[in-house]
Amino acid sequence: MEYRILIVEDDRSIAEAIAAHMAQWGLSAEMVTDFRAVMADFARVQPHLVLMDISLPFMSGYHWCSEIRKVSPVPVIFISSASENMNIIMAMNMGGDDFIAKPFDPGVLVAKVQALLRRTYDYGNAALLLEHNGAILNTGDSALMFNGQKIELTKNEFRILLTLMQNKGKVVSREKLMEALWQTDAFVDENTLTVNVGRLRKKLDAVGLKDFIATKIGMGYSVGCGT
Repeated sequence: MEYRILIVEDDRSIAEAIAAHMAQWGLSAEMVTDFRAVMADFARVQPHLVLMDISLPFMSGYHWCSEIRKVSPVPVIFISSASENMNIIMAMNMGGDDFIAKPFDPGVLVAKVQALLRRTYDYGNAALLLEHNGAILNTGDSALMFNGQKIELTKNEFRILLTLMQNKGKVVSREKLMEALWQTDAFVDENTLTVNVGRLRKKLDAVGLKDFIATKIGMGYSVGCGT
């Protein structure tokens, strides 16, 4: 399989050099470009490993590592010129798996990445992460994360949100959503769907995700394609 690496490094020349070297070893690497929305790229790329600088615009690598740890056990290697013992200890305490100081030998970095990938994967049961407007749905534990909060979902609420986010930008018919709910072995009719969508919306509204699910009158519901 081809492993995916997410590079969270604001020095473009360093990030590009890392990506090019990873490619030489058959590793697919993508670089974060919007350092306000690192988690959106994390959910999009679904990386097997993250290379994380400590000093970043807006929020530090420590912050983003802790955010990743809320939704995923994916390995994180910190890369930083700040190689004092306290920074290394902090990196490990925030959920990092390894640390390499700048400037580094690209071959050493690749060796560390390959060793950590070998130790970690067996990635056959990886949880899929779906993201929209900063909200991340984790299919592994059927929960939604937003602004550091974990929103617990019932089985029906999870199935509804999963179906909508898998079809982000499209209108999903009520019939398709009811088919998804049938997988829960619950009795499903039009009223059951309406009640569950209503409860889900209240949960989303309560954490600041107002109008996350749009109603398309006569058609169904949608996430990510306007009202």
